[in-house]
Amino acid sequence: MPKDFKCLYCDRYFSSRQTYAQHVNRTHYDINDTSLDDKDFNRINRFEEMQTGWEESLPSITNENEEYEDQNMPPASHEYEDVLENTDVVSNFSKNYDINQTSQSNFDQSDRFEESNMEDYYSFEQVSPDRFEESNIEDYDNFEQVSPEREENVMEFPNEAYADLMELFIKHNLNNKTGNAIIKFFDKHSNLSTSPLPKNIEAGRKLMDIMNVQKLPYSKHCILNYKNKEYFVYYRPIKSCIENLLSNPDIIKNFIYKYQFLQSDGETLYSEQYSGNWWKNAEASIRPEAHILSIILYSDATTTDSLGKSSLHPIYISLGNIRTWRRNKEDAKQLLGYLPILSANNEGQTSRFKRLARETFHNSLKFLLDPLFDEDGIDFKINNKNIWFFPRISTVIGDWPEACTFSLTFKSANSNYPCHFCQIHRNDLTSIRKDCIIIRNKENMQEYYNNGSAESIGLEQVYNDFWTIPNIDIYAATVPDRMHHLDLGLFRYQIEYTKELLGKSLEDKMNRRIAIIPRHPGLKIFAKGVQSIARLTASEFRDLMKVMVFVVDNLLNKDLSEVSVRWNRMYLMSRFERFTESDLENFQIAINEWADLFITLFWDCSSGMKMPKLHSWIYHIVDAIRDFGAINGYTTETYESLHKTYVKIPYRLTMILRNQVKETKTPRALTYTAKLFIINFSNITELCNQQKNNPNINETMRKGFKEFQNCVYEYLSELKKSFTEGSLIKIFGSVTLKNGAIRRATNKFHGRPWFSNIAVAMNNEELSKYQSDKGICYAQTLLITEVNVPNESPFHLVLVQ
Repeated sequence: MPKDFKCLYCDRYFSSRQTYAQHVNRTHYDINDTSLDDKDFNRINRFEEMQTGWEESLPSITNENEEYEDQNMPPASHEYEDVLENTDVVSNFSKNYDINQTSQSNFDQSDRFEESNMEDYYSFEQVSPDRFEESNIEDYDNFEQVSPEREENVMEFPNEAYADLMELFIKHNLNNKTGNAIIKFFDKHSNLSTSPLPKNIEAGRKLMDIMNVQKLPYSKHCILNYKNKEYFVYYRPIKSCIENLLSNPDIIKNFIYKYQFLQSDGETLYSEQYSGNWWKNAEASIRPEAHILSIILYSDATTTDSLGKSSLHPIYISLGNIRTWRRNKEDAKQLLGYLPILSANNEGQTSRFKRLARETFHNSLKFLLDPLFDEDGIDFKINNKNIWFFPRISTVIGDWPEACTFSLTFKSANSNYPCHFCQIHRNDLTSIRKDCIIIRNKENMQEYYNNGSAESIGLEQVYNDFWTIPNIDIYAATVPDRMHHLDLGLFRYQIEYTKELLGKSLEDKMNRRIAIIPRHPGLKIFAKGVQSIARLTASEFRDLMKVMVFVVDNLLNKDLSEVSVRWNRMYLMSRFERFTESDLENFQIAINEWADLFITLFWDCSSGMKMPKLHSWIYHIVDAIRDFGAINGYTTETYESLHKTYVKIPYRLTMILRNQVKETKTPRALTYTAKLFIINFSNITELCNQQKNNPNINETMRKGFKEFQNCVYEYLSELKKSFTEGSLIKIFGSVTLKNGAIRRATNKFHGRPWFSNIAVAMNNEELSKYQSDKGICYAQTLLITEVNVPNESPFHLVLVQ
């Protein structure tokens, strides 16, 4: 295979400009680079232009060079996972370049490819139709491209077929190779003299990139002009966002206006936000005839497609007046706007630049929020009536870096005072008595700021505009989020430290135990064990919680399984929807019992447990429940899906999706799949005799065939039905119930047998015949069948033991 770049100073060849340049710098550093002639540079530049086109198809992942909250763990990867879930480009790219599994898992950490042969380069051509099969570089210059200068006013696609193709491509997250294969197939079989489709998917993407996006319902406001570059806040007026929420009749049905003092068995009860101390205190500070409008902010910096490939900071709002279960739906949240993130360029992360970035963030928030805080409150119309509200910011939901950004505390776990809740030294994060903790508040923090000594207490020397907003203590309002704090935080540490403690040999044994766990509905199977912690999602960590007690049992010592037992006890309590004072005491005990064992067991793995998240969970979560209600009221899980909808899914999907009238289908109660056998009833004896002795099927299925014939006869006898000529029996590997649950009875599902376990509610007259648990019997599925009798509705039978 020919190479593209031959070194001028030795006999080596290279497939890209980057590897060529690296070789020259590393091996021939004493030779003047200007000796490369024009032909070399032309060839290199043309390859670079083509490479740039490829790179545009990759998701943009911005690294802000921020320090993470705990240096003991690698940065949490959930932001990157969201990007990867919405595009197949990275996986396609890695396949074309034959990146092995290890290097692919570290894809985002790599800045360059190693030297490779030219086969890697030519493999990329496979994504193109036949018309681009020529291998010389000039053919790439003939790719259809849309010049922004030539087509700057493009408003729509050239034709409906073009638009339909791009809708299909974006909606189903197809990679370029698949999209180009569709184009090739269409061009081959359409018999059209001129194809209505783009020459390749890359051209379609470029067209969408320059289409006019001014229809986005956002205004913009210049918040900063820095080094000849303007930084804008893209926003919708916050009052309009609130009006949109209050105009939803279903939301208003679940809307609370007043603080409610709740009790259970004589104890104070904390449930929804309106039962918390914050609401009570805020309501006491306003006119009695007015109402509190609780504003919840959610923040997560990311790369956005909706306003170009730029790094922006989306801000969402919701209302604490809405009951939690209703607030967890997407229509109970509004995307308020995008805050700018400053580009460091060549300046780097200097102290001056960091201060300017934080000032810009808070100035942007002030611009967005100021319209709410009129001294006399605001009237909002609900059900055609004007209601007098005093808007107040109750909680700010986000991960630790966002909490530090709002509170203007140092983000690094290495700072002397890393907690944004209190003034605790890093050496005392898990050892101080709670009654010795000094809580941060706007009075003592403002005093440090005025004295110019804010940095001595881990506070940025930047004025915090939240100090001037009524009824908010920004340090308490930045509540611990359960998903980031527990699933992606503390439990992730526990798994990582467990692997470190076990060592290579016992870790392999742990992974083998995980891999052989049998399939079960709702439980993810880790066929290769836990390989890459950084790639696991919150849902996958929750799946591991269910099994780790048994996986680590007797691997090293009993404490490994005991710490998982204590974790699960604590985690289940964290998901309570209601807490009495007794519940909170028990919850604190459960936290302390887990934390004590966690600290003892993993002390050497964690560099002295200097973990702000662990500290805040031990010392501050119970107080947060008293102030703002149960934890499920301030978790980011429901915002994460909305984040994909508004931000991470490309804006062009909303540009090309058209309203379509779809034929509605009558839902079926049962949907059978994986047909295994179909026989006439007259052959049932023959089938059962064959299969009950068949060594090639699972013992569970053989057991089913031994009893199947008798059970079918007995069943039809009770119904007073009989088989007639033409009756058919169908046996399936799986069935989907009306509620979406899948039940399986098959020898092979991805190479493994799967016979579902089910619960059966027994009739009272039959209950004495079986061993049951409060009227419920548990059974294993043996066979899933459908019996078809002429002129009768099908009979649905599941044989269980």
